Amino acid sequence: MGALAIIGGSQAYDLLTEKAFGKPYKVKVIKTPFGEVANVYRFRKGGISFYFLSRHGDDGYRTAAPFVNYRANIWALKELGVERIVSWSGPGVINPNMDVGSFCTPTDIIDMTKNRPSTFFKKGGLGFIRMSEPFCPDLRHALLYGIDTEGAPRYDTGTYLCTEGPRLETPAEIKLYYSYGADLVGMTLAPEAFLARELEICYAPICYLTNRAEGLAEREYEEGTLFEGMQTPKEKEMVENAVALLPGIAIGALKAISEHERTCICKDAMLRYKKRGDITDDWRTWIDP
Repeated sequence: MGALAIIGGSQAYDLLTEKAFGKPYKVKVIKTPFGEVANVYRFRKGGISFYFLSRHGDDGYRTAAPFVNYRANIWALKELGVERIVSWSGPGVINPNMDVGSFCTPTDIIDMTKNRPSTFFKKGGLGFIRMSEPFCPDLRHALLYGIDTEGAPRYDTGTYLCTEGPRLETPAEIKLYYSYGADLVGMTLAPEAFLARELEICYAPICYLTNRAEGLAEREYEEGTLFEGMQTPKEKEMVENAVALLPGIAIGALKAISEHERTCICKDAMLRYKKRGDITDDWRTWIDP
């Protein structure tokens, strides 16, 4: 069985400080062709061993979403033998039928980012791969199991729209994104999900819903506060409760799926190129950094 990993999003640094995952028994700094990845932690909890990487930094929100080195992060986890990644993200809600403080396991994604390196494959004609299911269906179902085990409210489908950031969206943009069919708006799942698929890693996100997107609810502008007032005190409390459940949900999902061999489409994403003789099984040789 391959290794397991969690990519922590917003507030991952707080959970690390609070030792929500326990005490790491190994910390690695991984050098990749795309830069250094600091502090990949190894934990053992809930009967399984897994790696943990904090997307935005270990000591606060140091790296905003458009400046995360997604290629280095995914390469590093692949180098460590990771075959399955659970990631989390805290998007805003576009769909008026979804409630802040709930969870969602998205089934689709719209990529509206502009300036991020979105592929490992700049040469060789590689990477022309199908995206009928951009998130691993098996891992997604394991996350639903993990959410239900915690007794948390959730939505089992949804479309996540990824913006460039770091600014939040305008009311007009939110109206446009809703017309596209988006349910959630965030800044982190693209190109992360696509890069994982290129390296044949199973990847599925769990989203905790943080606020109503701009223009969907009347919110007074509050200077100097998180989201400048887009979150009510009650919503803030609900989101904090959801964040506290994230470690248990992610670990529970990985434990459940670790007992099964991979049968999903993710593991053979590059099979056409292997069969054609363009590449071998040595994934490091696929990429010219």
